[in-house]
Amino acid sequence: MNIHEHQAKQILRKFGIKVPNGVIGFTVDEVVVKAKTLNTEKYVLKAQIHAGGRGKAGGVKILNNIEELNKAAKELLGKKLVTHQTGLEGKEVKRLYVEESSNIKREFYLSCLVDRASSKIAFISSDQGGMDIEKVAADNPEKIITTKINFQNEISVGDCSRIIEIFKLEEGSKKEAIELIKSIYKMFISLDTSLVEINPLILTIENKIVCLDAKVNFDDNALFKHPEILELRDLSEEDSIEIEASKHDLAYIKLDGSIGCMVNGAGLAMATMDIIKLYGEEPANFLDVGGGASKEKVSAAFKIILSDKNVKGILINIFGGIMRCDVLAKGVVEAAQETQLKIPLVVRLAGTNYEEGKKILNDSNLEILSATDLKDAAKKIVRAVG
Repeated sequence: MNIHEHQAKQILRKFGIKVPNGVIGFTVDEVVVKAKTLNTEKYVLKAQIHAGGRGKAGGVKILNNIEELNKAAKELLGKKLVTHQTGLEGKEVKRLYVEESSNIKREFYLSCLVDRASSKIAFISSDQGGMDIEKVAADNPEKIITTKINFQNEISVGDCSRIIEIFKLEEGSKKEAIELIKSIYKMFISLDTSLVEINPLILTIENKIVCLDAKVNFDDNALFKHPEILELRDLSEEDSIEIEASKHDLAYIKLDGSIGCMVNGAGLAMATMDIIKLYGEEPANFLDVGGGASKEKVSAAFKIILSDKNVKGILINIFGGIMRCDVLAKGVVEAAQETQLKIPLVVRLAGTNYEEGKKILNDSNLEILSATDLKDAAKKIVRAVG
């Protein structure tokens, strides 16, 4: 789950991490009134959307006075901000964050995430802050260091020192940075976060270490332990279809293609999407119905796929283990009849109760193309929508 920058900074502050003072507003008047309480020579106005690249898109402005702030807030609130992460449709700015300005001496990059390959926590640090870290990695890989930490209750001073070594800080600032790393680690473990990214992390002219921007993501599977975090969820920033899928406990991600996919198992889902691309089309979604899906869950998944107007055909690929093919077939038939399906549907079934499932589909009088294997299924759906 993603949260906004201003929410991330509230959490950082609770863990004793320095962030600039700021206020959030949902109207121009609210922004201006609250901004007057800040102690600053200049105001930093930030659009709050779930996407990076806001600065380059005009979503971050430094303003000299309240009058300039008022004008900029009017221009920004309600605007569609288009960044490299939003797609061409952009995201509407529905809330604005105003911060006190900072006296920047140096900028760094710092992030903390789970490294699944090594089953460790990885800290990534660089002395090239305020830039696209991907570009730094491509152009100057020596400017980035990765420090992997074993999961434990606390992080050692030695590990902290290795993480911030590339910053080349003086002794006083170094001690402050070590405390910052300790706090981020504690926050990462205790709140089940999946990513903490500070870009930039700054050293001020006053030699203070401050988090100037913050991105925090949480492990969806652990949210039941953190109801206070779940309350921060902004549904208006999420895809409406993905929200509906989450209500049915479906693993669904919307993509840009035209062939809807319903599969059981993440690995099989990835293979299904790959083979669709191999034969010249693009998948419209990732959808894993899971191992023990009910007829109702399958039906809901089918309707969710059809709610995407870009879908021109559907490929169902089920290998029945825990998931029974007859249950899948009943759900598909029910949903297809209810929605009056008018686009091509290809089904490949294998495994538990395969014969029963195939009979249910054949007896439904629906125009369903049966496939013998995944290769055959991909060829048929691509041909059908072509």
